[in-house]
Amino acid sequence: MRIDKFLKNSRIIKRRTVAKEACEQGRVSINGKTAKPGDEIKKGDKVQINFGNGDMNIEVVEIKDNVSKDNATNLYKNLD
Repeated sequence: MRIDKFLKNSRIIKRRTVAKEACEQGRVSINGKTAKPGDEIKKGDKVQINFGNGDMNIEVVEIKDNVSKDNATNLYKNLD
């Protein structure tokens, strides 16, 4: 799954276009490497997102296309 789509499905970033822009601006990295919006992620990948007020470090636990709002946080584990 693409990183921008994962960020949207997991509800970390509300819209896919915003997730795409964050990747293009170099604010998202996968396993220490700057991510492009189309980069593929897999289970076990460590993702770092740089928000304006701080960083968020997560580990991908599960990848699903359709996720309910209640189950969105089950897709990742917060490493902070």
